[in-house]
Amino acid sequence: MLGAPRHGEPASGLLYLHGFNSGLGSPKLRLMVRASEALGLACVAPQLPHRPEAALALAEDALPTLGPRPLLVGSSLGGFLASCLAERHGLAAVVINPAVRPAALMADWIGEDFVNDHTGEAFRLTAGHREALSAMTAERLTPERYLLLLGTADETLDCREAFAAYRGAATLLHPGGDHAFTALADHLPAVLAWGGHRLTPEAARRIAEQDRRH
Repeated sequence: MLGAPRHGEPASGLLYLHGFNSGLGSPKLRLMVRASEALGLACVAPQLPHRPEAALALAEDALPTLGPRPLLVGSSLGGFLASCLAERHGLAAVVINPAVRPAALMADWIGEDFVNDHTGEAFRLTAGHREALSAMTAERLTPERYLLLLGTADETLDCREAFAAYRGAATLLHPGGDHAFTALADHLPAVLAWGGHRLTPEAARRIAEQDRRH
């Protein structure tokens, strides 16, 4: 049962990694921070730079502040980065609609200008972004490390690619779920249970209500 805490030592902290061109105002990020606070669990959720190698380095630098067994949680490109760290450091991770081949995805965006609505930063996607993502992509994933959350109606990424790439991982499919995975609040108990912590459905509902009020 995905809502039951995993056996073994519980996670000593939680690192949440947002997706491409997102930021600290992300609803998923706010929910993960509130859920961690409710459990008294140390949580780091940094504003990631747009350059992939810099984002990975910033995320990796946060790991020592979260104790010996941090749980990694990432959405979209953040799921890709969480997977890079999970494979590099042998950590458990929850990936939400993860980007599987971001280098190929971004190949069509090279030369496009973006503005991050959370920070106001303007930047242009370059071949350097694609090359960095290609170099970071793991040859294979270790499925037992992961809880995979997929929305079946993801309008940005083909969920079948993630289902194949993480084959063998514990998987939670949300029928009709979109790329933003707006139903995350319903699955907070499963996310925290992957790190060995118990969050009741009632507590998850209170967290979601508090977030809506703020």
